[in-house]
Formats: sequence, C-alpha cells, structure tokens
Amino acid sequence: MSVNALKSGTSGGAPTLPPGAPDWVAAADNPYLQGLYAPLANELAGEVCEVEGTLPPDLEGIYLRNGPNPGFAPPNRYHWFDGDAMIHGLVIRDGRATYTNRWIETAGRLAERDAGRAIWPGLMGPFDFSLPGGPLKDTANTDLVYFNGRVLALWYHTGQPYAVDPVSLATKGRETLDGTLPFPISAHAHVDELTGEMLLFSFGERPPYMKYGVVSADGKLIHQTPIELPGPRVPHDMGFTANYSILHDLPFFHDIEILRTKKRRVATFYPDMPARFAVVPRFGSNADVRWFDAKPCYVLHIVNCWEDGDWIVMDGYRSADPKPKPDAADGELASMLAYLRLEANFYRWEFNLKTGETRERDIDDLNAEFPSINRAWGGQRTRYSYAQHIPHERTLSFKGLVKYDNQTGRREMIDYGEGVYGSEAPFAPRTGATEEDDGYLVSFTTRIGDWRSECQIFDARNIENGPICRVKLPQRLPAGFHATWIRGDQLWS
Repeated sequence: MSVNALKSGTSGGAPTLPPGAPDWVAAADNPYLQGLYAPLANELAGEVCEVEGTLPPDLEGIYLRNGPNPGFAPPNRYHWFDGDAMIHGLVIRDGRATYTNRWIETAGRLAERDAGRAIWPGLMGPFDFSLPGGPLKDTANTDLVYFNGRVLALWYHTGQPYAVDPVSLATKGRETLDGTLPFPISAHAHVDELTGEMLLFSFGERPPYMKYGVVSADGKLIHQTPIELPGPRVPHDMGFTANYSILHDLPFFHDIEILRTKKRRVATFYPDMPARFAVVPRFGSNADVRWFDAKPCYVLHIVNCWEDGDWIVMDGYRSADPKPKPDAADGELASMLAYLRLEANFYRWEFNLKTGETRERDIDDLNAEFPSINRAWGGQRTRYSYAQHIPHERTLSFKGLVKYDNQTGRREMIDYGEGVYGSEAPFAPRTGATEEDDGYLVSFTTRIGDWRSECQIFDARNIENGPICRVKLPQRLPAGFHATWIRGDQLWS
C-alpha cells in the first residue's frame, strides 16, 4: 500500500471522496483531511451490526473512541489536532452489537454551527486572541475517561471536560465536578479503580505553570496543589501508583515570545536539557515533590507505574527526538507532518526515593505507541500491556496490535490486514475475570480501497491467532485518537 493510496484511497492520482465525507473534502489538499482521515458528515444512532463469527458470550460493555472530525472546511492550514470531537461507540450486550456516532457539542462547535462556518484558525495559526475562550478551540477531541457514571471527553491542550452519556453519546454539558473544578485539565486524567479516585493535572502559560489534583470517587475535587516549573511546558500524560503520582517536565515546549509576537506556537526540542519527573505523594504538595532527572526526550503516553520497595517504576513510550526534521517538499504543512511522524519505543524509568537515583532502559525498539492495560491493575505491578504498531509512513496510523509480557520479555504482534488500519485497543475483561490478561482487545479498523470499517475483537491471551470475530460497522470510520472500554457491570448491574 503506497503512501498516496493511504492518503487518497486510490492506487495513485487525484484523491477520491471517501463515503460519508462532506463535499468540501474533495478540494482539500491536506493528507489529514483525505482518505483514512476524511471526516464524516453524518451521525447514526443504535444501528444493529452484522457479526462475522460469534460475539463472545462473556464480553459485555461499550467500546468508545474519540477523535477529530471537523464540521466545516478549515479557514486556514488544518492540523489534525484541530478537528471537532466525534465519538464512535459500539454497545455489545445480549449477543448483539449496536453502533452510534455523535459529535461532542462543545461551546466552540455550537458557535461554529450557529455561524455556519469555521471560526477558529487552528493550531498552526495565526492566532486570534479575541475569540471566545482564546485562540484555540477547546474541541474535547482527545481522550475519554469513564468516571463516576459519566464519560468525560478531554482535550490535549487542557480544557474543560465535557460529560457524555455513555450509551446515547449525547453531550450533557461541561463537567464542573459539582462546582469544585477551578481550572482546565489535561487530556489524560486517570482513575484508580481500587479507590475510585481520579488523578489529574493542568498546565498553562502563566504561573503556576502546572497544577495537580485528586477527585474523590463521588466526583468532587478534594485536593489540589501547584507544581513549580521553570516555565511553561506542554506535558501530555502522567502516572500513578498506590501512593504517588508522577508528573512530567520535558524539554519540548513552545517559545512564549514567538507566541506573543507572531501569534503562532512553535515547539522546540532542547536536547541539552534533561527530562524531569516529579514524584509527589497522592495528597502531597509542591514541598513534597521529589524531582528525578533522565535523558532528554518527550513522553506522550504512560503504560503503568508501581512501587517496588524504595523504587518507583514507570513504563511508557519514549520519543528521543519528538520533532524530526521537516521535509521541505511538504511546504507549509512540513512542520505538522514531521511532528506527527511519531517515533517512540517501549521504555522503563525507575526512581529511587531513598537515594535519588534514576535508572532507565529500553524495553523494546519497535516503533509503537497508544498503550493500554487491564485498568483494574492500574498503579500496581503489571505483567501485560498492549500497544499499536506505527508504520513509517507520511501520516500517523496504526497498522497492527502488539502485546508485551514483562515477565518473559516476549513480544507478540499481529497486522490488522492488507490495507487495514486500526484504533487504540483497550483491554476488555471477560465477565467475572480475576486474572490480568483474561479478556479481549477491541479495535475499530478501516480498510483503504473499499472503505469497509469493522470492530475486530481479539482474545488477549492469543492475539496472534487473529480476531475471533468481526463486527461490520454501518459506515466508514476515520482514523482517531484515544479509546476506552466500559464494562457492562459498570453500566447495567
């Protein structure tokens, strides 16, 4: 499959209009508006899906995936991160599967819908600071977290969470945590399923540059503290153990002066600066933070963290060069395309709370990212994790599923199929399961060419055997960002 075919859905030549895409896509010359990435113009509700094979009788719940889906033609250079949030959901219950997709009705999307056009210029600017809410539209298009009976849709640049009904996908409005949330939060909040608490952080361009907080199981912010940083940063994720949270200060951030004078964000990687990781007690303050230096890098996503005696162990995906050199042939899109050529590998950091020592090493050299685990093991030592294999192509895509065994060091892989690209695959435990890998992995996939989309379901213990069944979806799904699985007993017990 050529790069041209990936972006256009043809074997070469002029891009075609994928089914379900709005008409304006035909004139777009941005690869993140074409082919696999072309947005959908419509919403469906409760569509019953045909199944190839048999749905596992011990799999019940909802698979949800978030991602960018612009509702109007961009007025400027489009960045893939700009698109309005659209959730795709598959309910598996009583032996059948039903599909629904809906936009998240954020304030920005509603304003543009009323105007009948796109208003915000997008991440590549130039920024308009007079726009409501600021120069960037809070799209809530990045992650989905199930917490306290609600799905929270979150934004990569820190924003107000939006509450969504997990079944109908109807937007319930901005989530304020019962009026206790005084600041925007990042895309990656984490729920400790042992305590029911949610750990979160915020970052910004004015002091304090980071805030950290804990939300009680009943949905109220019960702890918050500023975290001192030397300047504005753009961390993406955090980790947690039973007693600690791990926050990031990474040497990849934008220049404030360029933002002020040229009204653009230009991120720079500083390879002479260490990556720093803050270990803070769950209910600690800035005074309790222990900082640990590590080799320069950027970290998009953490796999899991746990305590091992005096050591904090953090597994994640490390990018040694988060800003590869742009290709001049890509013109004004060169910087975006270079940044989205994600190069990352499975990595381990260890921090000694007694001596202050940092140890770090590669776990694997495969280009992979967007990890998942059995979330019931979050904050505890885990043996298994799963990730997406990322091919070396012009645009960011997921070509296959990877499973790691921390105990044996074994890596298992399977390709989604010829011309088929997948989605982040959350772990879905079997009903009544007690063992860590006793369950399934679910992934939305789309095949270039005939635009067939389906949900592939794998036995987590035997992914190399291929999908045990395929749920045919009623429409093409564009590529997206993060996904989650909500167990049936969390919804219908």
